[in-house]
Amino acid sequence: MVKLIPRLKQRGLKVGTIKHDVHGFEIDKPGKDSWRHKEAGAVTTVISSFSKIGIVKDVDHDHSPEELLPFFSGTDLILTEGYKRGNQPKIEVFRPEICKEPVCQGDKDLIAVISDVSLDFDVPRFRLNDFEGLVEFLIAYFSL
Repeated sequence: MVKLIPRLKQRGLKVGTIKHDVHGFEIDKPGKDSWRHKEAGAVTTVISSFSKIGIVKDVDHDHSPEELLPFFSGTDLILTEGYKRGNQPKIEVFRPEICKEPVCQGDKDLIAVISDVSLDFDVPRFRLNDFEGLVEFLIAYFSL
């Protein structure tokens, strides 16, 4: 994704990303004021500056990408990493040295595969370094 985002940006697209983490995470540093606010019991803490906004908010469930859409006003495309079981359009990156079998084989939401090995899928396949081909595909697929 980090190699794809700049290429989409060069095409004039505003790209947002969501990284799904099933293990939980911490984004603030212990001892900083915003961290101390959360530790004191604030359910939402916002850090705001002239160039960035950061939000840490307690939630009662694992949010779907659709539920996170309000955070992405002004973006043309939202790329997600994870959400393998969700019902959004998916592109699987398959490397046999990492995983024996593709995870999304047979998934009705699979729109493409990125792999250097040939796969018998009924979707377009792009090589691992074919970023331009993938950008063209995304622009056409999502009518951007």
